[in-house]
Amino acid sequence: ANLKNRQGWQDVCAQAFQTPVHSFQAKQFFERYFTPWQVAGNGSLAGTVTGYYEPVLKGDDRRTAQARFPIYGIPDDFISVPLPAGLRSGKALVRIRQTGKNSGTIDNTGGTHTADLSRFPITARTTAIKGRFEGSRFLPYHTRNQINGGALDGKAPILGYAEDPVELFFMHIQGSGRLKTPSGKYIRIGYADKNEHPYVSIGRYMADKGYLKLGQTSMQGIKSYMRQNPQRLAEVLGQNPSYIFFRELAGSSNDGPVGALGTPLMGEYAGAVDRHYITLGAPLFVATAHPVTRKALNRLIMAQDTGSAIKGAVRVDYFWGYGDEAGELAGKQKTTGYVWQLLPNG
Repeated sequence: ANLKNRQGWQDVCAQAFQTPVHSFQAKQFFERYFTPWQVAGNGSLAGTVTGYYEPVLKGDDRRTAQARFPIYGIPDDFISVPLPAGLRSGKALVRIRQTGKNSGTIDNTGGTHTADLSRFPITARTTAIKGRFEGSRFLPYHTRNQINGGALDGKAPILGYAEDPVELFFMHIQGSGRLKTPSGKYIRIGYADKNEHPYVSIGRYMADKGYLKLGQTSMQGIKSYMRQNPQRLAEVLGQNPSYIFFRELAGSSNDGPVGALGTPLMGEYAGAVDRHYITLGAPLFVATAHPVTRKALNRLIMAQDTGSAIKGAVRVDYFWGYGDEAGELAGKQKTTGYVWQLLPNG
């Protein structure tokens, strides 16, 4: 959707709108108007393909004895502030001025609160700092541990309640999901924002602690361990300080989750990439292995999404769809892969 106004893409986008939605015509379209360019990273053509999916969680739209774990929208005190590239060294003191309900700007003349950038998790890729006002200071937003400990009580809209905190944690990892209520109603939930703390793999932590062997740290392995060892729930989940805030999505329950381009994802035809290397919206040809059969999985997909854990040039997170079956495949997908980006001829 964002490519039709970009130089080099206008003609093929216009042609795409005139092409019938049929597999034969689509094949002809890509062969006629595009050239595949193999993607390389750090001198290697091989990379990693993982999988993700849209989970379906059991829960309710109100708190009950079974559904006790809140799914938060953007908190009332949450402020996102764009960070200029020149401040990514993260060592400056700046002044922050609020510009909207959940937005602010750096204004060293008229700012009302002081932010010490050394306290924020800033990297070379950081485009915004996320925080809250406290007294005269602008502080980093709460971590997962703090939020799970009640930091948001009464401070954020609640879209619904999940029955299983581990399933809810993995919905944070996936970035979207569906909440199924006892009446059979589905609430579609999508990504709204995040606290900007870095993503930390709980699987690696569990392996380092000896809770699981490294080869057992799939999503299924982690879920199984946590169900058998609920006393370690807060400890393990709290290792990942990153926290996602959600929004309720309109539209049909048949629609997929909304990706980074603002359009629904279709199972097995979409994926998440690192937009620093891959043009968001571009077609990709991915050659990898099926996570269960280990047979060749060669597929043309669209680069429609991004993810905080998806970093690198030859790095694709393959979208399997929604529900338990898709989750089984996504959780087992960690295979070597090769990627070709299809770019318009000329």
